[in-house]
Amino acid sequence: MDLLDDLTARGLIHDSTDGQALAARIATGPTSLYIGFDPTADSLHAGHLVGQLFMRRFQRAGHRPFPLAGGATGMIGDPSGVSDERNLLDRETLRHNVERIEAQLRRLLDFEPGPCQAVLVNNADWTAPATLLEFLRDVGKHASINQMLAKDSVRTRLDAGDGMSFTEFSYSLLQANDYWHLHREHGVELQSGASDQWGNIVAGVDLIRRRDGIAVHGLTHPLMTTQGGAKFGKSAGNAVWLDPDRTTPYQFWQFWMQTDDDLIGTYQRMLSMRPLDEIEAELVEHAQAPERRTPQRALAGEMTDLVHGRRAAEDAAQAAAVLFGGDPTDAGEEAIAFVAAEVPSSRRSGDTIDDAAALLAETGLASSKSEARRLVDQGSVRANGQVLTSLDGLRDVTLLHGRYLLLRKGRRHHHLVEIFSG
Repeated sequence: MDLLDDLTARGLIHDSTDGQALAARIATGPTSLYIGFDPTADSLHAGHLVGQLFMRRFQRAGHRPFPLAGGATGMIGDPSGVSDERNLLDRETLRHNVERIEAQLRRLLDFEPGPCQAVLVNNADWTAPATLLEFLRDVGKHASINQMLAKDSVRTRLDAGDGMSFTEFSYSLLQANDYWHLHREHGVELQSGASDQWGNIVAGVDLIRRRDGIAVHGLTHPLMTTQGGAKFGKSAGNAVWLDPDRTTPYQFWQFWMQTDDDLIGTYQRMLSMRPLDEIEAELVEHAQAPERRTPQRALAGEMTDLVHGRRAAEDAAQAAAVLFGGDPTDAGEEAIAFVAAEVPSSRRSGDTIDDAAALLAETGLASSKSEARRLVDQGSVRANGQVLTSLDGLRDVTLLHGRYLLLRKGRRHHHLVEIFSG
């Protein structure tokens, strides 16, 4: 299956300027493409993965990706898909955000020298030096007000009576100029992006045609949406971040594990880099035994591996097993550290284990020492996976990795104690 056929089979093509012409161009040899993102935060999120992995698919097929950071457009904010004007960011914040996001992109794309080397470009480099008169002459002259007013993002805001500032209205011209610049300087012939970017992409295609008389291409993929149809993102308030300080690797892994059965097929086809026939076979098995959550587990492992590395994916899986009733003695030390980040935890001296009732009360697993005694008598407390049969039983529990004591009440209430000597 060739690249475009594979994208179509995965449901990854939403709009295209001329599908036959694009297929013919790709058939002639390597093509350069770009997808832009505005660094309005210091991290990408799960919704961005569709576009970033779109570029990865092209790169693996022998084409060259140019991820674009909107150091200039990010100062304005894309009006597409939002009902309120975005806050304007200063240059220092944008610079910081671009640096953080570049590190994330290096996990998803290959930046090593070679014919398919990914190149991160920043539109501030060519937009900031341009004068107003130059921009109006070279870009504004070729733009149609009628077409700009017809864009969904503009029409929606105007129909709602909220209006739009000239700053936002000019956004599509800036993005169109990006495409023209990248075509001239790097030979980029394809701009891709999410479906809500279609109007901006077409503006760039039109600018190159009117200014240089050359036909280039545009291609969009569907937005990644929730069960209710909402898009993922910062403005939607449901972002699952790629930055481990914002969304831990365990939480990231769990997000994919918790994917609804009605969505897992869509997410697998859109995101997984595995062969499509392998995915489809897995989904057939899932329909027969959904309780195993095999495709969710596969996607969680693959996405966490891509974003955070294989070790983090393995540790997240082990941590999840521990928190959902697995044997904690099978978990590595890093996996226990993941657990520590997800459940209440504390550091206590070694003599803590001499008074189990007090420990259970102090950690909040019991409301009092008397309740702690009842819980132990009922067999409702586990320590490092073992049922605690007496209040003296903690002395016989082997610490995990020589220093951890994981207490569990019932099925879901945990407290991790790190024991130190002295």
